Amino acid sequence: MSVAIIMTSNCQGGLSVKLIENHPILDFHHEKKTKVKFSFDGKELEGFAGEPIAAALHANGVRIYRITPEMKRPRGFVCAIGKCSSCFMTVNGVPDVRTCVTHL
Repeated sequence: MSVAIIMTSNCQGGLSVKLIENHPILDFHHEKKTKVKFSFDGKELEGFAGEPIAAALHANGVRIYRITPEMKRPRGFVCAIGKCSSCFMTVNGVPDVRTCVTHL
């Protein structure tokens, strides 16, 4: 399962994010999904059960998932198919979880 996200600019010059509700080809049923709470860096967030962790973080405005230990560079949502290492995070104590393909 994947979640489609629309990026739109707001009047302050930034970006806002909202989930696609209707699509001519793809079928999304957010209203039938169970909302779940999860935490990121001590903040309680909300997502849909079964959606990728990275999609839930993105929908909550989180763009930086980690900072690389050696070079101190930010990493976030890149490929969305589990082929790169940008979305690696520690999830429930397990290191190096690919959050773009791991569901809430």
